[in-house]
Amino acid sequence: MKPPVAKRIDHHREHHGDVFVDPYEWLREKASAEVIEHLEAENAYTEHVTADLAPLRQQIFDEIKARTKETDLSVPTRRGDWWYYGRSFAGKQYGVQCRCPVTDPADWTPPQLTEDTDIPGEQVLLDENVEAEGHDFFSLGAASVSVDGNILAYSVDVKGDERYTLRFKDLRTGQRYDDEIVGIGAGATWAADNKTVYYVTVDDAWRPDTVWRHRLGSGLPAEKVYHEPDERFWVAAGRTRSNRYVIIAAGSAVTSELRYADATDGEAEFTTIWPRRESVEYSVEHAVVGGEDRFLILHNDGAENFTLVEAPVADPSNHRTLIEHRSDVRLDAVDAFENLLVVSYRSEALPRIQLWPLRDTGYGEPQDIRFDSELMSVGLSANPNWSAPKLRIGATSFVTPVRIYDLDLATGVRTLLREQPVLGDYRPEDYVERRDWAVAEDGARVPISIVHRVGLGTPAPLLLYGYGAYESCEDPRFSIARLSLLDRGMVYAVAHVRGGGELGRLWYERGKLLEKRNTFTDFIAAGSHLVDTGVTVPEKMVAYGGSAGGLLMGAVANIAPELFAGILAAVPFVDPLTTILDPSLPLTVTEWDEWGNPLEDPDVYHYMKSYSPYENVEAKRYPAILAMTSLNDTRVYYVEPAKWIAALRHVQVDPGSDGARVLLKTEMNAGHGGISGRYERWKEAAFQYAWLLDVAGAGDDGGKAAI
Repeated sequence: MKPPVAKRIDHHREHHGDVFVDPYEWLREKASAEVIEHLEAENAYTEHVTADLAPLRQQIFDEIKARTKETDLSVPTRRGDWWYYGRSFAGKQYGVQCRCPVTDPADWTPPQLTEDTDIPGEQVLLDENVEAEGHDFFSLGAASVSVDGNILAYSVDVKGDERYTLRFKDLRTGQRYDDEIVGIGAGATWAADNKTVYYVTVDDAWRPDTVWRHRLGSGLPAEKVYHEPDERFWVAAGRTRSNRYVIIAAGSAVTSELRYADATDGEAEFTTIWPRRESVEYSVEHAVVGGEDRFLILHNDGAENFTLVEAPVADPSNHRTLIEHRSDVRLDAVDAFENLLVVSYRSEALPRIQLWPLRDTGYGEPQDIRFDSELMSVGLSANPNWSAPKLRIGATSFVTPVRIYDLDLATGVRTLLREQPVLGDYRPEDYVERRDWAVAEDGARVPISIVHRVGLGTPAPLLLYGYGAYESCEDPRFSIARLSLLDRGMVYAVAHVRGGGELGRLWYERGKLLEKRNTFTDFIAAGSHLVDTGVTVPEKMVAYGGSAGGLLMGAVANIAPELFAGILAAVPFVDPLTTILDPSLPLTVTEWDEWGNPLEDPDVYHYMKSYSPYENVEAKRYPAILAMTSLNDTRVYYVEPAKWIAALRHVQVDPGSDGARVLLKTEMNAGHGGISGRYERWKEAAFQYAWLLDVAGAGDDGGKAAI
């Protein structure tokens, strides 16, 4: 079977005196039968080429399934008079949201529920499997219960385009309200009056731009509360944990502006906390300290890694500093409770939390929450209550399944409530996780997280993952599916490259705009370091990244194709300049703070053109490449990987007997997050893992030296 060959129709794009001839822009016509036919032909070809991997795919799927407790319950979380939890059932793709009544208001110990437990008073809030019936795709957005516990607001997306339908269910009767709001963003926020709901709608470019207020059951049209005219900014709404205020946030990638209103008043007017100032970001939490209402404001005005200040609600401009800025610690968030503050921060490329008791006289002595593991991620779990005697925290690492604890605030005793079950003979001590450092070409030290089985010989097959954008942090987390790689002798490594936020705000800023190339060279430095230290060799190393990490994959393929045996790119942003030049496309204008504005700035245009994967495809030997995309993705259009693969195939050197080194797989009923349903996701993971194991030669005899 021969690979599909996309026809070439010259399309000219001209900016700043530069003309780019794009022969595959016609693939953007999603409604064209010819385009769909081409994508389906690519799918058929990919299935044909990888058909011999079907037994391995089935093995991996079976392993994931066998290790997963399919019928299970989450740890119950208390809100008001109810314990809330989620259920999963063997054979069902989606979860079921449930609750049961609190029997003793004074007892905050969650009930010990199992799949075999007969739970008195159990109430099904929402069965996602029922909502998904008849749809090829399903995604639950909001699932928010009113403050009094009587009404569920929930939103669903059945196409993958991230436009949701908001519905309401009376939990006392089980009946749905007639109210239904179509075409909104995912979220919904209840006011404290239990009848007013705030939600956000998006514009034609999928930018969340308007906050609305809907009065349930009133028969009245929704009221527009706030509209953001600046196309660089998005909006969101939320309620403080204290239930005192509704907050509307407007923000770009570099600037914030927040407003607040009384959450008990369904007609409240909103007041600006701090007016926006270019390149100043801030977030707000409500606390009561010494009997006074205060705003805790985390901001970066003159403090690149952020500083924490407090101010009276009555006068937010009158603030004083609680935590000074530090160059080696990035402050991420502050959460306020009746008698406690929790400060989330980042140190040595790992997330941490710190507790601040609130006394009648002010703030108590801070206390850090520590774990022994070198690569343990620690953070808050579900803590919806303003006043509670216990704090719910979570911890995980690459080899430690997710652990949920209750911390008794009076005694300091930490109680393990649950460890993510891993069925079979899994033992954390059979695996190693460690941190290494590569040196980038400009001298920057790049963290690398490394995971493998104990005693693995080297050089070994290796999967190197990277992202590097939006200050997103690739923190340690456990994965059942990943065990199928590790147990086949593969090393899993994460390159914490610039553009991410692992080492603070400057780590992010040195990997964006006109310094974006640092993201790519950091990843190459990490890969080269793993080769130089004998962990792997190029013919056994596969790179993997998705979305903005897919841009990283495409750039690395052009810059250092000889370093990798294969590259797996999921929903890859590989035609960035074409996208960022078109303000009508979803998210483009809001992305200018991340990438620059090539429409107005010729330096940005030429810099982006210099690294755009699609525009820099050359006639040379590329690694094996698998690109995976989704037809209904509104963040990274399917057309980007479709054009990229067509261009790669056109110029291939030594492509193999049938061109099988370059593959495209398009999910025809999915969005940016891929297909829906847990079994379908396991199948997708098995497809990816079988391909990369094959490309990396996992199972071949490696070296005998131990890592």
